[in-house]
Amino acid sequence: MASQQTHNVIDGTSLAKSIRNRVGERIKALQATHPRFQPQLAIVQAGERPDSTVYVQMKAKASREVGIDFKHVAVPGETSAEDIVEIVKKLNADASISGILVQLPLGKNVSPDGERLVTEAISPEKDVDGFHAYNIGHLSSRASDPLFSPCTPSAIIRLLESTGVPISGSNTVVLGRSDIVGSPVASMLRNRDATVTQCHSRTNNIEEIVNNADIVIAAIGKPELIKGSWIKPGAVVIDVGINYIPDPTKKSGHRLVGDVEFSSASAIASHITPVPGGVGPMTVAMLMENTLQSAERLWEKSRTRTIKPLKLNILQNVPSDIEIAMAQTPKRITQLAQEIGLLPDEVESYGKYKAKVELSVLDRLSHRKDGKYIVISGITPTPLGEGKSTTTIGLAQALGAELGRPAFACVRQPSQGPTFGIKGGAAGGGYSQVIPMDEFNLHLTGDIHAVTAANNLLAAALDARIFHEATQTDKALYNRLVPAKKGKREFAPLMFKRLKKLGIDKTNPNDLTPEEITRFARLDVDLETITWNRVLDTNDRFLRKITIGRNATEKGHERDAGFDIAVASECMAVLALTTSLEDMKKRLGAMVVATSKQGDAITADDIGVSGALAVLLKDAIKPNLMQTLQGTPVFVHAGPFANIAHGNSSILADRVALKLAGTEEGDSADRIGYVLTEGGFGADMGMEKFCNIKCRVSGLKPDATVIVATTRALKMHGGAPDVTPGKALHETYTSEDLVTLKEGCRNLAKHIQNSKKFGIKVIVAINQFASDTTAELALVREESYAAGADAAVVSNHWAEGGAGARALAEAVIATCEGPSGFKFLYDLNLPIEEKITIISKEIYGADGIDLSELARKQVDTYTRQGYGNLPICMAKTQYSFSHDASLKGVPTGFTIPIRAVRLSAGAGFLYPILGDMQTMPGLGTRPGFWEVGLDPETGSVLGLF
Repeated sequence: MASQQTHNVIDGTSLAKSIRNRVGERIKALQATHPRFQPQLAIVQAGERPDSTVYVQMKAKASREVGIDFKHVAVPGETSAEDIVEIVKKLNADASISGILVQLPLGKNVSPDGERLVTEAISPEKDVDGFHAYNIGHLSSRASDPLFSPCTPSAIIRLLESTGVPISGSNTVVLGRSDIVGSPVASMLRNRDATVTQCHSRTNNIEEIVNNADIVIAAIGKPELIKGSWIKPGAVVIDVGINYIPDPTKKSGHRLVGDVEFSSASAIASHITPVPGGVGPMTVAMLMENTLQSAERLWEKSRTRTIKPLKLNILQNVPSDIEIAMAQTPKRITQLAQEIGLLPDEVESYGKYKAKVELSVLDRLSHRKDGKYIVISGITPTPLGEGKSTTTIGLAQALGAELGRPAFACVRQPSQGPTFGIKGGAAGGGYSQVIPMDEFNLHLTGDIHAVTAANNLLAAALDARIFHEATQTDKALYNRLVPAKKGKREFAPLMFKRLKKLGIDKTNPNDLTPEEITRFARLDVDLETITWNRVLDTNDRFLRKITIGRNATEKGHERDAGFDIAVASECMAVLALTTSLEDMKKRLGAMVVATSKQGDAITADDIGVSGALAVLLKDAIKPNLMQTLQGTPVFVHAGPFANIAHGNSSILADRVALKLAGTEEGDSADRIGYVLTEGGFGADMGMEKFCNIKCRVSGLKPDATVIVATTRALKMHGGAPDVTPGKALHETYTSEDLVTLKEGCRNLAKHIQNSKKFGIKVIVAINQFASDTTAELALVREESYAAGADAAVVSNHWAEGGAGARALAEAVIATCEGPSGFKFLYDLNLPIEEKITIISKEIYGADGIDLSELARKQVDTYTRQGYGNLPICMAKTQYSFSHDASLKGVPTGFTIPIRAVRLSAGAGFLYPILGDMQTMPGLGTRPGFWEVGLDPETGSVLGLF
């Protein structure tokens, strides 16, 4: 009989070891390809019950052996169920945790309902114990599979399978009805086509029932209840019981036995598990297997960005933009955020369809290799625009919704000025739009309002300081700036920056000499050098030049001033170019508002307002997430004026998108995503500034540029009559004219050649209009290739959505293969005048530049003040390569007049002003606001484009 027992004992320890070995090998194999793959098991234990501690230690040891990180969350025994639920929720949200297990029982103060509350709080995706109602429910259904099967029932099935005895068709008895073992194993056996009889402590004739079983699962919790005489000869017995009985021969005074009397049952059964050494080690092994399974699933999920596209209802006669937008029902922004791989804590919803994204995502995904980076630019446009935004959105829809590639559009937030003026918004158009387009164009999340508030606080602070310096003695001024509080005087934290700037190494306000007090307290602003205007997000030509300080309370301290449009504020440029909250605070503090009478730059830090400016912009720094008509992601963030500032959306939005579109080490090439970031106006404006300014700050390198062209703009540059908003187009634009078109293609060729100077690959997107002929479109393609374009594709995304840009998307994917050859146009260390000259000659085709007396004086001042090594941001018309909007095509033989040069020290560039460029647009005779209104019944916006 002894030899029979040795032969038929199922060695759970050995089987468990082989399973753990396979788990460890699988982890090592995955880590060889994906070094960041690391499973982690978290166990929450309340109190210090000895048996619970032993179980936790066993699981910790097994985890270490197979290469699973182990996190033990120990809490006091009196911890409430609600507090443990909060711990579990944090573990759910922790992307590094693969599996969560709560060691039961919890403290005496936690009821069975409380325990259920805790186990139900575990995410089904991390429920490696398999006890969540979701997993138990799916386990009981023949129509579905759970994410995880409970560990002990899984161990039982695996032990049965190891015997080779068929489960299907067997007569199986399960002794026990617990939620942990009895009921789930009964379900698993039924799903394997066993005929299952489930017994319990109150079952009648239990011995007779067991005697008919081919398989016996004993999990009833009564020591050695099942005798050998109960067992059908040749049956398989799996003993799950863990019971301690007195045994004076043992040092502990007791020994461990199962629910089956092993000595008698092993003589009858064909196979039997021992206690210990049977189900116990297998349960731990199955926990390791479940944790690995969870880690693999979560790893794949973290890398898979599955966008569920929205269906477009394409009409042959394309309705107005707002009609198309209103006809589409967007996805909840929380759903889109989940689809692109954002965690719930990284998303701050603003209503149903827009959200801000926390910058913490950059830290979480810092290890990823960035996706492909494409700047969308264009030829020199007509006043009607050539569909650059529409192309950006259409291409994003094509990549994301049609080709299934991760694709993000990054666009600027439109200003209220053009929205209610002539140009319109920047949401795209036709079947390639950002939605909801009314929310996109109106207020969004209030970022422009925050910029306006910050800008005007600085303006108010500057004028107030000028007034107080003019009306107080040095001593009175100093006493008010550094007042005594409860008999003690202290410098405000920002004041130490000014003290350091002045070379005053003192921390006690009472220690300053009279001369130091004067230098510290008096900014001594030269009123003629003030460059800081107030701003308003409205096209208001009558605020271009104003007189301020006319009230009697200002005691005659009047001066000429003016307003810019809000998006021309340096605060907006700072928002677009900042790389972090700390960086934004430094940039805001470095903004220069004027020069002192001694020739020193006066900054926001000197005025003491930079901390407050950062507070006003602390939410605006977070990129805004929206979606296209086809449900693909769009980041809308910042809107610096493209004529005065650099005209690009934010670095932060691009960085977040590039990480979300990026790949893990070991990923295949087809996983890489695409980020389409738009540069304002033509390539001579937005793209040049993108390369020379934005890329210097961000350190990012574009893989390609898409240059958007239309036959309309090309014909205008070929000599056709001017295009004027509100006036009918000349017949040249609506009928075939290959001669004019070919001449105009010189403008496109110049943009292509300019792009190549940056080492960028070029894809020409020919934005198709209904009146374009086949011959015209073919001609533009031919001229594009002749000028050196890497691809030239006709795209009809306005009328067809993403499907109309599919060929363009395929060209982008093909062109972006391989590394970027990006390079800058000029060295920052060159003199200011030389950098301006390089841009004027290389990009615009000018013969040279002509600095006005004022501009030359400003260049000298900025050089002396230490700002000579900043990049150049040319402020000029968008309607010509030159400074003169009337010079179409590719003008030559002209000199660029530099009227003035201004400093944006916080944003980090100098901006020469060419010709008569205005920083506050005006409203025309027939602005767009005439059409805008509300539906009084639904509250829907009407007439917005």
